[in-house]
Amino acid sequence: MSWPEKTAPSLDASEKRTIGAGIFRKCDGCAATITAADLAANFEVCPACGHHHILAVDGWRKLLLDDGLVETWDDALVPTDPLGFTDGKSYPDRVVAAQKRASSKESVEIGRGHLSGESIAYGAFNFAFMGGSMGSVAGEKVTRLFERATADRLPVVLLQASGGARMQEGILSLMQMAKAVSALERFRAVKKPFVSALLHPTTGGVAASFAFLGDVNVVEPKALIGFAGPRVIENTLRTTLPRGFQRSEFLLDHGMVDLIVSRLEMKQTIATVIRHLSSGR
Repeated sequence: MSWPEKTAPSLDASEKRTIGAGIFRKCDGCAATITAADLAANFEVCPACGHHHILAVDGWRKLLLDDGLVETWDDALVPTDPLGFTDGKSYPDRVVAAQKRASSKESVEIGRGHLSGESIAYGAFNFAFMGGSMGSVAGEKVTRLFERATADRLPVVLLQASGGARMQEGILSLMQMAKAVSALERFRAVKKPFVSALLHPTTGGVAASFAFLGDVNVVEPKALIGFAGPRVIENTLRTTLPRGFQRSEFLLDHGMVDLIVSRLEMKQTIATVIRHLSSGR
């Protein structure tokens, strides 16, 4: 009996399938071949067609924050296992694997940064950490983001990229929706702007709570944004959805968001919004 032949590990779909894998990337929008270095230098926006590939949280820091620096808050908070959940692999084991993969302790980072010289309370979901899912710690950190912004009278900029509530924490994850929104409502009293940036994808409990509650809701082109995914809705309702349903352009046409902004113009746009909404307050 012959042994099965070893096969090479599969490559990411965005990588050119040649010996240049890792050096070259293939654009998901126009299929153009671009060096990985050039794409990274352009913050994962294709220079040929403008397609926005997913940008990691460290890239967003470099893009939005002055000198790419954030003074992190509550970074020591880590999830526990309140339900003893297992799906063939224990929840703590999945958390450890996610922490290694995402180089982060949780799916949200918060802190104080500066955007075009303006001091802000900054938060960003990390989709690489369990799909940016919101559990007890992530919800607590978003809540504390608004509470610190209230105490220090800071504008809030929060970047969302999430698959929704974290199933491994059950109802405890869903409770974070109300808790975070309550903190946001208390933040309104200081009359500082909240700019919500909805990235690809923003779904589930995050979309159903604070993501759409910004004073200005900014989205990237063609981002998938909504509660349940299109396939789930089609299978449940047994219907065909409109073309472009739950994409940024559809949401703008239907009044769900305020601005579609290219990633390369995001910092300038958010700075302008904060400056205008802060004047006279």
